[in-house]
Amino acid sequence: MVQTFVQSTDDVVKFLKDQHNLIKDMFEEVFSASSDDARRKAFTELRQLLAVHETAEEMVVHPRVRNEVEGGDIIVDARLIEEHDAKEQLSALEAMDISSKEFLDELTLFRGAVIDHAEREEVEEFSKLQRELDADDLGRMAKAVMAAEAIAPTRPHAGVESAKLNFAVGPFASMLDRARDAIKSAIA
Repeated sequence: MVQTFVQSTDDVVKFLKDQHNLIKDMFEEVFSASSDDARRKAFTELRQLLAVHETAEEMVVHPRVRNEVEGGDIIVDARLIEEHDAKEQLSALEAMDISSKEFLDELTLFRGAVIDHAEREEVEEFSKLQRELDADDLGRMAKAVMAAEAIAPTRPHAGVESAKLNFAVGPFASMLDRARDAIKSAIA
């Protein structure tokens, strides 16, 4: 199971913002790795967290923003385009030689896009959810996000950016991803 290392579980906004901060830290771990093996391990952990984090947002947060926030469809549609692009970039990074300059250059660009995306979520989605929902709703959403992350795929799947597709395809993709991760870990 992917470890999220986030302590705040009683407010979905705090939980996801904490994960955004963790993701930023994990990028730095990839960049500062002292060896190819350390970089590969750090990148794998980052990739897994990004995959489960985005899946949970697509399954829990975006549908709620569509229903609760004025202009929610426009906001969510823009985030889904960014998430689709990020999944494609992450897949391309996965296929690169981790020790290459190209990998580090592309990872630098990717980090910028991920940070920009996270900031837009925090401003355009999270802050508005905090205004529209009470503490109990935010707590229930945090539990739903954690449940979604527990079963989410650990690899990017471009084209699966809606709640419906994540519910339909997600469990199968998750099972395959987690088996692939386990096998790769066992032979590494």
